[in-house]
Amino acid sequence: MEGEGQDFTLRRPVATDGPAITALIAACPPLDANSAYCNLLQCSDFAESCILAERDGELLGWVSGYRPPSDPANFFVWQVAVAPAARGRKLAQRMIEALVQRPAAAGVTHLTTTITDDNRASWALFNGLARRWRAPMEKSTRFDRDAHFGGAHATEWQARIGPLPF
Repeated sequence: MEGEGQDFTLRRPVATDGPAITALIAACPPLDANSAYCNLLQCSDFAESCILAERDGELLGWVSGYRPPSDPANFFVWQVAVAPAARGRKLAQRMIEALVQRPAAAGVTHLTTTITDDNRASWALFNGLARRWRAPMEKSTRFDRDAHFGGAHATEWQARIGPLPF
């Protein structure tokens, strides 16, 4: 799954990709902007659980994730960004599938993420992955607007897909 495909190259990030990733995330509202330092750490310390998509040297897609130390059978998708010029090509789906099929994801049985109610694109992506994989998806509150964000951010709902078919 990783490599060339439909005119995109999918690859592990490196630290020098940090500024382009920061710019892509900023160009993809409603994503929360991480610090440039956070993006650098994702590109270095968490490179095996992150992926980017590029075409002709231009960064067009990014997925960051990790395996929680307390639940290594789970792969948590932290952030998905696809540039407007690359939308409608199932790029996010292809990046996530490439990530969970890497050797570093061996033993992963479930995919999780958090999504606010109003993020229709993310709900469509994760519902689509569950259908594609013929795996159930559960929705539950992960971080409550009032209890966890002091009313300053919408509730983050956890979407959990699994068991995964691979």
